[in-house]
Amino acid sequence: MSEQEGAVGRAWDRNADAWTRQVRAGGDLLRERMNRPMFMAFLPDLEGRNVIDLGCGEGSSARMLAEVGARVTGIDLSEGFLAAAAAEEAARPRGIAYRRDSFTSLATCDDASFDAAVSFMALMDGPSFPEAMRATARVLRSGGTLHFSVLHPCFWRRDSRWIAGGEGKILGIVVSNYWSETPYEDRVAFFGQNAGPGERFAVPRFPMRMEDYVCGIAAAGLVITGMSEPRPSEELAREHAIFRRQRDHAPMLLYIAARKP
Repeated sequence: MSEQEGAVGRAWDRNADAWTRQVRAGGDLLRERMNRPMFMAFLPDLEGRNVIDLGCGEGSSARMLAEVGARVTGIDLSEGFLAAAAAEEAARPRGIAYRRDSFTSLATCDDASFDAAVSFMALMDGPSFPEAMRATARVLRSGGTLHFSVLHPCFWRRDSRWIAGGEGKILGIVVSNYWSETPYEDRVAFFGQNAGPGERFAVPRFPMRMEDYVCGIAAAGLVITGMSEPRPSEELAREHAIFRRQRDHAPMLLYIAARKP
């Protein structure tokens, strides 16, 4: 594991306790109302398949995969997240195995040992996407699939911001630093919360462009089979105004599907 990956793991260890509490309390509107149902609908039928969850965090994504019948292995860099995931598995067993590993190497995983790889909002926060794709291709069997969700690289950049007009109406988005490749630390709160400084999380970011995702997948020998830019429904935008800007102006998320020939 590289020094940079070790630093990423330590950063998430510092977040793990508070992040786990808020996630399990349903505190992230983006996860609960949009990404979770839409990404699960984007996935293929995983019942009975051996699935690796890349960047499993505190285990909520692995548990969702197990609930649809997958045999799940979750990997993450954070010991704090893995401890929380293992404790939940011990309390309510679902047959999930958890390992400390990096999705840039998957050193604990044998070649051609999984039918599918899935990642919920994690691959954008690793230091080397091309290495992650090569590792994923190695552990997938022929015909195996990869599905992942990330922040949309065309709009969600460092210092990008919404433009508001009269009465606070959002008019659009200003995109900045699209070409930047410099890692940085972001200070984030869960989507839809008006969090003060004490409720924010320090998150390591590794900026990538659309071409980085597409070329990284292709260079690993995987074939892109699908893509989605999920859009909040009109009903959801009426219920929670924070989703209106995505509904009307720009997607926040990007989903990509690929297959190993």
